[in-house]
Amino acid sequence: MSSNPSSSSSRPAPPVVIPGSGNNIIMSPLQRGNPVLECIRNVGKEYGDIVADYQVGRTTGVLFLSLKYHRLHPEYIHTRIEKLGHHYTLRILLILSDISEHKDPIRELTKVCLTNNITVIVAFSFEEAGHYLTIFKQFEYKPPNMIKERVDKDYSSMLRTSLTSISKVNKTDVETLRNSFGSIANIAKAQPEQLANLPGFGQVKVKNIKNAFEKPLRNHATNTLALMASSQSQSGNQPQAEPSETHEKPPRDPSPVWDIELDL
Repeated sequence: MSSNPSSSSSRPAPPVVIPGSGNNIIMSPLQRGNPVLECIRNVGKEYGDIVADYQVGRTTGVLFLSLKYHRLHPEYIHTRIEKLGHHYTLRILLILSDISEHKDPIRELTKVCLTNNITVIVAFSFEEAGHYLTIFKQFEYKPPNMIKERVDKDYSSMLRTSLTSISKVNKTDVETLRNSFGSIANIAKAQPEQLANLPGFGQVKVKNIKNAFEKPLRNHATNTLALMASSQSQSGNQPQAEPSETHEKPPRDPSPVWDIELDL
């Protein structure tokens, strides 16, 4: 039984070129003389017959474009993208911003890349462009959690993370507070006069710190509920409690004083 070809032709396989060394970036001969080559360091380089300008992984291809060249030859990148076709899983356009008026051409190139499933990376020097190419190759086989944020669990790190979330408070201020008061509980109880006497602590910073510890945690929802309850009380339409709710509940014990040290 003869099989009929599918109406939609399958995509061509990525033009994988196996480098002589696993740590080599494959470069197109079109890139000979590009100053960015001198800025690719700590990885090997070799030329190969590829449709991209740089192959920085078995399934990652990079096109390189200088905006100065793009201004003189605007049709060039469209020809290269068409030739690239559907090759490579991750396709990147590495733009070198070497003109002063770069916003409009980058915006237009981004639109073109969005319709062609291409990722845009902008570099502002040959050094930066070479660094990006190097990093892509070095991280080819690295797991995703290599770039995941690392959150330290020691007391100093947690104290620094908590206090620097307050506007105007930086890491130097955190060390000043820690050396002066010892713990976050003592910082929370410090008087404005004590905070104002610390070096680098002006009125705005002191106010932000006091508000962070003393201002009620209220939002729009809680304000709305309070207004509704007040309105019902004034209109006399307060709903009747169920029989099981008529008994007065015992008072709730006060919450203990929060201190980050207790969590440790």
